[in-house]
Amino acid sequence: MNTNLAYAYDCREELINGKVVAMSPAASNHNRIAGDIYGIFWSYLRGKKCEPFGDGEAVYLTEVDHFIPDFMVVCDPDKVKSNGVHGAPDLVVEVLSPGTTKNDRGRKMDVYGQCGVREYWIVIPNEKTVEQYIQDNGRLVLHDVYFIPPDYTPEKELAEIAKEFQCSLFDDLTIRLEDIFERVK
Repeated sequence: MNTNLAYAYDCREELINGKVVAMSPAASNHNRIAGDIYGIFWSYLRGKKCEPFGDGEAVYLTEVDHFIPDFMVVCDPDKVKSNGVHGAPDLVVEVLSPGTTKNDRGRKMDVYGQCGVREYWIVIPNEKTVEQYIQDNGRLVLHDVYFIPPDYTPEKELAEIAKEFQCSLFDDLTIRLEDIFERVK
C-alpha cells in the first residue's frame, strides 16, 4: 500500500477516483444517526455471520476508490483484513454532510453499485429521511424514501406515512425511523 494513502486515512481522507478527498468533520446529528444505525445492526447481528462496522473503517473497492463509509455490514468474513474491508460490503450507509453530498450521490454510489454492494442508504439528517437503494445489475436503484414527517403534518396524512421499513438483506429486520433519528435535533 502506498504510504501516502495510509497517511491520508489517518487524516480522515478518502481516495475517490484517484484523488485524495478530505472528509467533512462530523456534526453531532451525523454522529447520533451513525451511532444509532450501528446500534440497531450490532444488536441484530450479534452471534450471526454478518458483521457491522461503524465510521472509520476503510473499504477498498478499486485501485482508485478507497472509501470510509459512515456504516457498513459485511457478510463475507474473508473480505475483512487488518487494515479494512477489501471488496464490496453488503450494506453501506452514508449520512450526508453538506460537503459530501456530491460524492455520496455520485461517484461513490456508482462505484458501490458496480462493485456489488447489495443495499445502500443515504441518510439526510436535516430532513430525517432515509433513501434506500437496492442492487440491480451493477447499479443501485432507488427502492423507496422513508421520512419522519414534520410536526405540522395533518393527522390524516400521518396515517399514510411509513414509520418503518425492511432492510432487504434480512427478512426479519425491521428498521424503525424513530430509532435512527431518536436524538436528532
